[in-house]
Order: sequence, then structure tokens, then C-alpha cells
Amino acid sequence: MIRKVAVFFIILLTLLVTAQAEEWAGTDDQAEEIISKINPDYEPWFSPIWEPPSGEIESLLFSLQAAIGASLIGYFLGYYRGQKYARNA
Repeated sequence: MIRKVAVFFIILLTLLVTAQAEEWAGTDDQAEEIISKINPDYEPWFSPIWEPPSGEIESLLFSLQAAIGASLIGYFLGYYRGQKYARNA
């Protein structure tokens, strides 16, 4: 039990230290930087319809989308597993 708690705190401390040192960026931003280095004359085909006012809102929307997707997957997996057990009972 003590080992599990120690490992948890070491991981938590590591995440806190590295999170402050790193700048979080999306893959879209990283891809745009690389493309502009390879071809400085590149222009995107289209621009976003709406951009969130801040990075926090963008992260919130991304997290919400992930939570909804995970909930749907979990629901259907549980539903079909429940049907399987109901048939066998």
C-alpha cells in the first residue's frame, strides 16, 4: 500500500514539474509550423468558421468532445454486454 502511494506521488510530482516547463500545443499548430518551415509560401485552403476566444475554452471543448465520445462507447459496450448476459441467463 505504501509503495502504491509513493509511486502515485512521484508520478504526480513529475507531472506538475514537467507541466510547468512545457508549453502545450495542438497538433494543428505543430503541423502548421513544420509546413511553414518546409514551404514558406504555403497558404491554407480554408480558415476555421469559428475560433474559441482562448486556449482554455478550446481545451474545454476538446475535453467535452472526448467525454461524450467515451460515454457513448461505454454505453454501447455495456448495452451489448448486458444483452449477451440476458440471453445466457
